[in-house]
Amino acid sequence: MLQNPALPAQLRDPVNWPAEMRAEWADDDGTAAAARHRDQLVDWMRRTRAALDAFKPDFVLMWGDDQYENFTEDVIPPYCVNAHPEFRFNIPAGNVWGEPQDKEFVVPGVAKEGRWLASELISAGFDTAYSYKPLHHNLGHAFTNAIFYLDYDRQGFGYPILPISVNCYGRHVICQRGGLPQFDKVLAPEDLDPPAPVPWRLFDMGAETARILAASPYRVAIVASSGWSHAFLTAKHHFLYPDTPADRLLYDALAAGDYATWRNYPAAAIEESGQQEVLNWMCLAGALNALGRKADETGFVDTWIFNSSKTFLIAQP
Repeated sequence: MLQNPALPAQLRDPVNWPAEMRAEWADDDGTAAAARHRDQLVDWMRRTRAALDAFKPDFVLMWGDDQYENFTEDVIPPYCVNAHPEFRFNIPAGNVWGEPQDKEFVVPGVAKEGRWLASELISAGFDTAYSYKPLHHNLGHAFTNAIFYLDYDRQGFGYPILPISVNCYGRHVICQRGGLPQFDKVLAPEDLDPPAPVPWRLFDMGAETARILAASPYRVAIVASSGWSHAFLTAKHHFLYPDTPADRLLYDALAAGDYATWRNYPAAAIEESGQQEVLNWMCLAGALNALGRKADETGFVDTWIFNSSKTFLIAQP
């Protein structure tokens, strides 16, 4: 991001960064902060996996964003139930486990249950897209990363999954291809894509999903997979650091069970703070609200230099 030609000159010098950012960068270019950040993440991943194993679900429903992976120029649904019989995918090169890029992972899906859930959501007034096979990409990294990280100790991930893709990136999904800004291309308003679904609609969709599942014979764990504010999406910070204070506001509301703050959160605030992927958690907040459930454990692993803060929540059945 320091290579951004539009970055103000003063921000090229760490002395002018926010105090929290300077503290993380320290005098070792963030090396010590990286180790602390990883330790906190791994601890929460293990705690989350332990809660999942204790629950022993029939399947795991995952809300995650499709970041110009399976859905591209030909169709961008607001959200889509991926009712596939199985999911096959590979691990990225240079991964922390040292596993080869050609190693294939196979995770069963729940096609029948996916069709049923899509039917129930449509009957409840949510115009739900659904898919029976991949279009361009086997499975977006919001879902594969959830599987890799929840299996950090490589015990195996033995649960069928039902991924629900959410168009979190909205105005930037095609024009920015769900990734880093193109510094040599200044986007005018007319260049942007249509917006993502508004927060309250995803909140309500998550709530209805929870009500449907609660009345079903299935034992289902629900997961929202995403980072929160991303530096590379936060234009007001010149794409240099995320909006951690905005994340803290939402985190405090979530930890307190203040779901009204979530449902009433403006779409404009999501975009302004680079919080596009929080929309996955909007579904989860709606589900918690519908079930009258509050978090038993929450964790906020914040950062100013590692692109995005990470949030964890465990709510027992």
